[in-house]
Amino acid sequence: MLLTGLTASLVPVQPAQAATASSSKAKVKSVRKAKPAPRSPRKVAARAAAPAREVIPSKPSFGTMYGLHDTEDPLDLKSSVAYVVDQDTNEVLFSKNPSAVLPIASITKLMTALLVVEANQSLDEKLEITDEDKDTEKFTGSRLAIGTELTRGELLHLALMSSENRAAHALGRNYPGGLEAFVAAMNAKARALGMMDTHYVEPTGLSSRNQSSAADLAKLVKVAHAFPLIRELSTSSEYTVALGRRQVRFGTTNGLVRKGDWDIGLQKTGFINEAGQCLVMQAQLAGRKLIMVFLDSAGKYSRIGDAERVRKWLTGAASPLAGVATGTSAATTSAVIPAVSAK
Repeated sequence: MLLTGLTASLVPVQPAQAATASSSKAKVKSVRKAKPAPRSPRKVAARAAAPAREVIPSKPSFGTMYGLHDTEDPLDLKSSVAYVVDQDTNEVLFSKNPSAVLPIASITKLMTALLVVEANQSLDEKLEITDEDKDTEKFTGSRLAIGTELTRGELLHLALMSSENRAAHALGRNYPGGLEAFVAAMNAKARALGMMDTHYVEPTGLSSRNQSSAADLAKLVKVAHAFPLIRELSTSSEYTVALGRRQVRFGTTNGLVRKGDWDIGLQKTGFINEAGQCLVMQAQLAGRKLIMVFLDSAGKYSRIGDAERVRKWLTGAASPLAGVATGTSAATTSAVIPAVSAK
């Protein structure tokens, strides 16, 4: 398959012509530059004596450590794992390391939302963010201060759209039986859905021990898509909530939601160093309802780029969708690696 790209040419910008003075008597005002403040000898000496700060590199992703990025594929995707399947027929259109078990980061929140919706808990009930909802795994911050009170529906919205960790944790903590019962329910639901390579230890995805495979996550997306509330909240582009006396706007973590040329029915993003950039989506392309899974993508925007590459392929002349009737086979590539299960 030949993949063509676009080349961009840079046109030098011509400098603007200086304006001429209309009269020889025009006065030019001079601007004095402020003198820099004198440096303190003590501070200069202290800086010179101070040791250079050590630059600590980020942890490599599990996919990098397992060599999954060495797997070649015809679309040259930046994700070490990719999976595209027809939602209605279960026909696999693209497959790259679909059975590799990796950390899934905030894709976890899709299971969190599914359990909350299925439990039929009141979406209008006020829940409080407490110290228990602080991130003790990665020590990340949050715009939801301790003591914030929002409804369960608002927290669900922020968890799905903005991937708010404290919101997701509070949802799990307020599940019948508490957080421990919630995590047990997450794993029980995974087994019920046939997600045998999946394991959860908490409801946010901050832990690298929350792990799954692309094939498993496609099953989760298919089930979650059946709930209109999850579809609506996950594909919302922005949402404003009252935090005390302030109205605070939150936005989606998936830039494709704002693009008018995508028909996305459900989505969830995720990122921690161990997982890389992750993305799951349900979208309509070429008249088909498709589920896409991208795990361990290298680069801040690479998961979005991979989704665009897949869309270009599926809507182009070489698309397997055009040759389904004639038996065109799907693109499949995989590496032989051991599955890594969370413990």
